[in-house]
Amino acid sequence: MQPEIFASFSNPIQRAIQEKGFSTPTEPQIKAIPSIIEGKNVLLIAPTATGKTEAALLPVLDALIRTERKEKAGTKTGIKVLYITPLKALNRDMLERLQWWCKGLDLKLGVRHGDTSTREREAQAMVPPAILITTPETLQAILPGRIMRQHLTSVEWVIVDEVHELACDKRGSQLALALERLRYLKNADFQVIGLSATIGSPERVAKFLVGTERDCEIINVPVSRSMGVEVYYPRADSDDYKLARELYTYPEVAARLRLMRSLVEQHKSTLIFTNTRSITEILGSRFRVWDLNFLMGVHHGSLSKPTRIGVEKGIKEGKLHGIICTSSLELGIDIGRLDFVIQYNSPRQVTRLLQRIGRSGHKIGGIANGAIVVQDSDDALEALVICRRALAEDLEPASIPEKPLDVLAHQIAGLLLMKRRWSFDEALNVIKKAYPYRELEEQELVTVLNYMYSRIPRLVWFSGEDKIFLRPKQIKPLYSYYFEHLSMIPEEKHFLVVDEGEKPVGVLDEAFVAEYGNPGNKFIEGGRVWKILHLYGGRIYVKHEDDPTGSIPSWVGEEIPVPYEIAEEVGKIRGYVETELEIGSEVDEIEKKLLKEYPCKEETITRALDEVVQQIKMGYPVPTDKLITLERWNEYIILHCSFGLLANRTFAMLIATLISDLMGVPVGVQQDPYRIMLKVGETKLEPEEIEEIILDLSSKPIEKLALKALVRSRLFKRRFIHVARRFGALAKDASLSDIDLDNLIRSFEGSAVFDEAIRESQDKDVDIELTARLLKRINEGRLKIAVIKGKEGSPIAGIVEVIKRGYELIPPERMHRVIIKYVKARLLDESLTFVCTNCWRYAEIMRINDVEMEKLQCPECKSNRIGALKADENEIRKEIRKSRSKVKSMKGSKLITEAIKSAELISTYGKAALLSLAGKGVKVSDAAEILKKEKAVNENLVELIIDSEKEVLKRRFYRQR
Repeated sequence: MQPEIFASFSNPIQRAIQEKGFSTPTEPQIKAIPSIIEGKNVLLIAPTATGKTEAALLPVLDALIRTERKEKAGTKTGIKVLYITPLKALNRDMLERLQWWCKGLDLKLGVRHGDTSTREREAQAMVPPAILITTPETLQAILPGRIMRQHLTSVEWVIVDEVHELACDKRGSQLALALERLRYLKNADFQVIGLSATIGSPERVAKFLVGTERDCEIINVPVSRSMGVEVYYPRADSDDYKLARELYTYPEVAARLRLMRSLVEQHKSTLIFTNTRSITEILGSRFRVWDLNFLMGVHHGSLSKPTRIGVEKGIKEGKLHGIICTSSLELGIDIGRLDFVIQYNSPRQVTRLLQRIGRSGHKIGGIANGAIVVQDSDDALEALVICRRALAEDLEPASIPEKPLDVLAHQIAGLLLMKRRWSFDEALNVIKKAYPYRELEEQELVTVLNYMYSRIPRLVWFSGEDKIFLRPKQIKPLYSYYFEHLSMIPEEKHFLVVDEGEKPVGVLDEAFVAEYGNPGNKFIEGGRVWKILHLYGGRIYVKHEDDPTGSIPSWVGEEIPVPYEIAEEVGKIRGYVETELEIGSEVDEIEKKLLKEYPCKEETITRALDEVVQQIKMGYPVPTDKLITLERWNEYIILHCSFGLLANRTFAMLIATLISDLMGVPVGVQQDPYRIMLKVGETKLEPEEIEEIILDLSSKPIEKLALKALVRSRLFKRRFIHVARRFGALAKDASLSDIDLDNLIRSFEGSAVFDEAIRESQDKDVDIELTARLLKRINEGRLKIAVIKGKEGSPIAGIVEVIKRGYELIPPERMHRVIIKYVKARLLDESLTFVCTNCWRYAEIMRINDVEMEKLQCPECKSNRIGALKADENEIRKEIRKSRSKVKSMKGSKLITEAIKSAELISTYGKAALLSLAGKGVKVSDAAEILKKEKAVNENLVELIIDSEKEVLKRRFYRQR
């Protein structure tokens, strides 16, 4: 018998539910289905794998079946349901689930994204599917289409998946306006259902989802009700010292690896989340070198498609112990057996922790289980604060962009492709219904129109006097601008790093270069310290340095900002310990009190407070939420201030600008959520002088100075490039290293492009308002400053050294052996698509280490002519079908030719050929050259592959220049 919640559905839906084996509805289904049946707009907030998709889909499918029964044959057809997801990969994953339901209910389902074939697009135009899965960008692409636009007028339901991924960036602003354009197009409303992981400010997110003039019911099933999480800060023991020698790393790193392996082995399937791609790769390398049979996949957006698919398949089939990943697996790709999540280092934000831990163990009544493994006391205290807030459901507010002008310009182009002439009032009536634009003023619309009118070629004609805007006579530039700028995701450039001999060292992201790419700065890449000499032509020229002091890891540009509230609470914990010790409390008593609020074992809290306790015992003041401390450390002056990343960055910019203007020399700055480091070597400044500068700053308005410092910064230049590209004002290949960039920026001052770049940089890079409030507190004496005397550095300054140890610098004499060992492990762990070049009926993704060469043959025809490619197996199968349809033989296609040539190499050289073919960017012809020089799997082969990878890197960047 069907549970009551399912009994209201039509017979076909009930039969499908029984066939699927759904005996008991989940909490999200119980709460959401009745409201959706009533036709209400709904925002459903619930953890992953709790039946959110079916909670939205089943009532919609039921209503669709009932509607189609009532409609007579030959009546209006079209797309009835839009299912919008943020990622193409999510489309493919979701498709299997949705196909099952639609097949049983005889409903036509289609998927549309950037990779959809021309044939499939034509089929959708001829016979539209009842349900269309798409991305926000593809919705933009089909809205102006003559035929697809007509099909979209039939939409009655819109389901937006992973709303939390869209609401807080410009993709969301673009989607909100696209849905208003759709309502205008069909001259009627539709029901909207949003599916979201845990998020702050659900009321604002609901308004974002449905627009300003509509109601939306919020249904919240928080993960924190059923969550178990603990923070671990392991000490190294004798086993870790032994493992550290084996892995060429520090004992503390080995201790973390051993702990994580132990946790993974206690569970069926584990995700290990990191905050950056680089750390994901480093962790993966560590586990590979330790034990290739401890099967941990690596997953992030920069990996090849076969590797990502192989990892996803491996975890679903139970062949992997777990996956080390970035946010690439935060979204709802079904992992099945997953029952544990490890977060490596602090997750930085409460919502991120909940979304990640929420991926584990969610069956009905299940508990989301996870652990955070940290590397220093900043990290430990921060993680404890985040856990406490997560369990208390104290989340960061959702930050929805306000009136982004670059998005608006693109949507004005979209309006003009729908209709030739618009009055200001008519356009504003559509635009202001979208929540991000609810307060858009007519003058702001005119600013954007003025830019679109003034640029060459012109994108709009408008009259401020008549308050109208029109499609230009030459419509081709308008089409080009609209369709070439469908995506609001910034295209991040990469910079090739070369040494003085023009040899590639590595690649740096634009985000890192924007903040730390000044000549003279030092950074860590590949376990070595490098000093930036200059930037030119998309390259960064460097030289090797022995002294690591002040060096920055190359992955920090990817880091997630820690909010002020979390950093402030870390300061409060340190202040609480200081106060309790001053009144005579014992350390273990203080720790027991803290353990009642913060989830960890006693040894973790003891380690996390080590430096604070030492600081107090030595008679030094402790930096807290109410006290900033200043001290000298080598050639740096450190300000210990628990203000979070954005406020500390703003503070650092202000101080550095004042010092530079005062002394006429640039001052290097670094910051993290708990300190600012000023490189004052040449200036001879002392901490007392920095204190005077801060006190002077606190007595003045800072907004103008902060904006001046921001506009001077590379951070602003990076944002300007992104915004100008979206406006169509700048070529896609424009870069931070372009010599004329400063003059270009000045030429845009006063325009919509400049204004939007300022706004985006203020939203994402700095927090001027918070910094002003903090300076006001200093001025009023509510936030004090203390100078620590001496030049040795206090225990809390020593955390910097502990953090630096986490960057794992490798001595030059060990570097060669380390690289060989790690690259070989990486190559063995790569996945390739194996294809039979005899019968062409076999294609399979396999990990190189799992391939037994003597057994490598086609299961279909038993041939040994097996090729190996980096392409996806579906792509290969498609190419085989295409080749067969054109000619009798399987020749002519580049992919087919590569497969045949790789099969010859594998037949001749065996495993050595597979390793060569797995090199990053290494083509079959490159692999052939490598194998001419070395036929065996040894150090020499790995060195040749490394050299080839470097050449590929050089070729790639030469082509881009």
